[in-house]
Amino acid sequence: MEYQVHIIGGGMAGSEAAWQLARRGIRVRLSEMRGGGDTTPAHQSDGLAELVCSNSFRSDDHEKNAVGLLHEEMRRCDSLLMAAAEKARVPAGSALAVDRDVFSAAVEEALRSLPTLEIVRERVDVLPQDGLAIVATGPLTAPALAGSIGAATGADSLAFFDAIAPIVYRDSIDMKVAWMASRWDKGAEASLALGGDGRDYINCPMTKEQYFAFWEELQAGEKTEFREWEANTPYFDGCMPIEVMAARGPETLRFGPMKPVGLDNPHWATAEHPNGRWPYAVVQLRQDNKLGTLWNMVGFQTKLKYAEQVRIFRTIPGLENAEFARLGGLHRNTFLNSPTLLDRQLRLKSAPHIRFAGQITGCEGYVESASVGLLAGLMAAAELAGRNWTPPPRTSALGALLSHITGDAEAESFQPMNVNFGLFPPLADVKKKQRKEAYTERAKADLRDWLPTLA
Repeated sequence: MEYQVHIIGGGMAGSEAAWQLARRGIRVRLSEMRGGGDTTPAHQSDGLAELVCSNSFRSDDHEKNAVGLLHEEMRRCDSLLMAAAEKARVPAGSALAVDRDVFSAAVEEALRSLPTLEIVRERVDVLPQDGLAIVATGPLTAPALAGSIGAATGADSLAFFDAIAPIVYRDSIDMKVAWMASRWDKGAEASLALGGDGRDYINCPMTKEQYFAFWEELQAGEKTEFREWEANTPYFDGCMPIEVMAARGPETLRFGPMKPVGLDNPHWATAEHPNGRWPYAVVQLRQDNKLGTLWNMVGFQTKLKYAEQVRIFRTIPGLENAEFARLGGLHRNTFLNSPTLLDRQLRLKSAPHIRFAGQITGCEGYVESASVGLLAGLMAAAELAGRNWTPPPRTSALGALLSHITGDAEAESFQPMNVNFGLFPPLADVKKKQRKEAYTERAKADLRDWLPTLA
């Protein structure tokens, strides 16, 4: 099939861009190297839009949370990935978490149903010399293509490390020690609607003595060694390995992924405290698939060697006999200095027929990656139709994220960024406690006025 747009990469951003274009009748070639004899250090399958690091799209609260607002805005733009997430949703309190396999299958099924879309399992080693293209190869861009991108940009791509958390089989967790609850019972209503019971996390409690013994083991455990060229690569804070966080201080984990507040342990109930007491620290696990057989260790991304992971994580109360469906890992993540290299329509300034989308642009997170793919697809569709592109309002989550990565961020200190209210234009005369609601109300109103500009 002769195509009008070539999309390179079938991850979150590439799949969303392909959907936005092909559903408008535009002929698209979607190239994905997995399934054609190649893979990456992190992926486990050749499925489109495969989730690697986590199965969570984070908060779905569109009234008080920036990423929840981004969910809502993408839904209003007919996002394929948000629709697939609803089909694959699993209980996770107020968060949007999905069954990875169901999610990927739903995305691929929808894309294959589009008559103007051709999915080709092939590796692309060089940037296209002509024709419209969207490069959405993500943080694990193959070396040959990364070299081609480097040659075209005239600058070295930045890099950081991204880590993966272990997954535990549910039937290997000792529920006589662990218990199920959501912090402060938050998200109970959403959980019940999904067939959950409002207690969507498995919680493994630690006493003070157990916590500090665990903290010491994390630091002493044998870690993956870096190659010479990796030695000075920084971590992204949002996926920092658990042992790196531990090294920042003995209390860091208790105010991070092992925070115990709002979690009464019923196993520790007394006459004085019939609901139980908060542990000194808690390890939480979140459901990872629809069947509820696999559970992800929340915040436990790690670079510990495999044998050390098994040994140390089995010291966690309730996980003494844990069996792991997947152990944690570490991979190198590359991205462009987008504020310098890309224009406001995500086009490479030195080769404007090429757009970039997804994590390679310096956004961070599944949802953010998909949202930039959505925008890249809409931009290309407008260009092919001969229409002037009207960007989403700067006051919306889509517009704030796009503005940040295409020029508003400081180029010299540019780092991967999740969507957050700090990217939004400030509001005057609004009380601090009301700002989040005010941001979302303004964003929804402004986005409503922008949506008719899309065709």
